[in-house]
Amino acid sequence: MLDVKFVRENPELVKENIRKKFKDAKLPLVDEVCALYDEKRATNTRANELRANRNRVSKEIGGLMAKGLRDEAEEKKRLVNEQAEELKALEAREGELEEKLTTALMKIPNIIDPSVPLGRDDEENVEVECFGEKTVPNFEIPYHTDIMAHFNGIDKEAAGRVAGEGFYYLMGDIARLHSAVLSYARDFMIDKGFTYCIPPFMIRSNVVSGVMSFEEMDAMMYKIEGEDLYLIGTSEHSMIGKFIDTITPEESLPLTLTSYSPCFRKEKGAHGIEERGIYRIHQFEKQEMIVICRPEESMDWFHKMWSYSVELFRSLDIPVRTLECCSGDLADLKVKSYDVEAWSPKQQKYFEVCSCSNLGDAQARRLGIRVKGADGQKYLAHTLNNTVVAPPRMLIALLENNLSFDGERYTLAIPKALQPYMGGKEQIVSK
Repeated sequence: MLDVKFVRENPELVKENIRKKFKDAKLPLVDEVCALYDEKRATNTRANELRANRNRVSKEIGGLMAKGLRDEAEEKKRLVNEQAEELKALEAREGELEEKLTTALMKIPNIIDPSVPLGRDDEENVEVECFGEKTVPNFEIPYHTDIMAHFNGIDKEAAGRVAGEGFYYLMGDIARLHSAVLSYARDFMIDKGFTYCIPPFMIRSNVVSGVMSFEEMDAMMYKIEGEDLYLIGTSEHSMIGKFIDTITPEESLPLTLTSYSPCFRKEKGAHGIEERGIYRIHQFEKQEMIVICRPEESMDWFHKMWSYSVELFRSLDIPVRTLECCSGDLADLKVKSYDVEAWSPKQQKYFEVCSCSNLGDAQARRLGIRVKGADGQKYLAHTLNNTVVAPPRMLIALLENNLSFDGERYTLAIPKALQPYMGGKEQIVSK
């Protein structure tokens, strides 16, 4: 969310930013915010005048009563009562204007970084760098759920009976591999100096609206019926929410945390082949990283964070590339974002496995996350987040890139980094 004074003083800059994101339908919001802000200031000024007058006249009434001038005192009381009705109406209007202003501001996109390439959607994202050799297998790789089935590792049919489409049971060595990936990712981030955390898996509505746009909320979040609680779509939500309405001493920054959680998502819409299997599902587990830092450090942290994901995937023998999200593909709160994509030998293309984002001070402004500088002045922190691993997608990449076939049986090589978490197993052979 942008600062209202910034919008009022720079309306054309804000409009140009909206155009860069190809969201022209939001252009009227800028004029609406400016008008609401001006009215709110005028309303506040008049209300303050009435409050000051009330205090002044109240003292005068006391003085008149002390002198026995009851008639004059009663006349002033009558005037105060008349103004009290006006003040009551003004205070109600102040509340209405504040609510309307906040709602409009929360719909205006954040100012994107000048380095972000212009583009309408994810088709115009820009490749930054590739890491590792893309493998071209000499056998036909099965679809990822079929690979799991060869190892007796998945049961979607039973999950469909129990919970419906978009759920699954993982079994045996595949389930163990799933847990191994999460454990390895946890220790990988701890070795990078991040503090491990397990957060609440439900958050209140004020935290939801603080960490994401209204459009994202509607598309992603499951609400708990009858309660002011939502299931988290990623642990970033509750991890950033941990610092709501806090003031952190500047010398304590940066705050670097890595968190485990299950995630719950509606996943509206269709996305081709990825809709099958366990690529786009309603429940999964994830290791996340978040950073809260000084504004001048946020871009350095942004580049560190996506590089950690690349390093982790390469340690598991998975080729990856980084893509910079173009302006039209950035969510409203984001300043800059990279996707890390893993190579799929099955599809002979890359697919998204991580998303690293710098949100500037947007979340901090919504949630009141402030920093106290050495000079005693308070300012808004910058917040960043990145996926370490989300095993359903990571598992797909791991299976496809480490699979071999001898004509009769499939063998899955366990990367060395994961072997300690698999009881020392070096491979899994199909049944």
